[in-house]
Amino acid sequence: MSKLESLSGRALELAGSIGDTLRERVPDRAVQWIGTGAALGALKTGGRAATKFVRRNPAVAVAGAVGAGLLLYAVRRQQRKSREQAIEGKATRIEAKKAAPRTASKRARKATTD
Repeated sequence: MSKLESLSGRALELAGSIGDTLRERVPDRAVQWIGTGAALGALKTGGRAATKFVRRNPAVAVAGAVGAGLLLYAVRRQQRKSREQAIEGKATRIEAKKAAPRTASKRARKATTD
């Protein structure tokens, strides 16, 4: 193993241990703020890259926007169509049966016999 490889391996190991130590000692809230800052930085960098790409290739950007719009339109149309369709299912018909004749209750029988 060359000295350069061992040196780079040692640097990575040291950076990992420093990161672990920071994570242990820094409150969770601060870690969340760091993560948020990193996300905002990535968003800002991505926005710059996208702006540069659109300036250099406007036709590709327009075609991509039109394609995304058509895709969104097709999805929404399909959703509306599926909401309007009848729900398919299975049903079995149950025939009604004639109920047995009712007999007089005890109270009604007692009143007629008195």
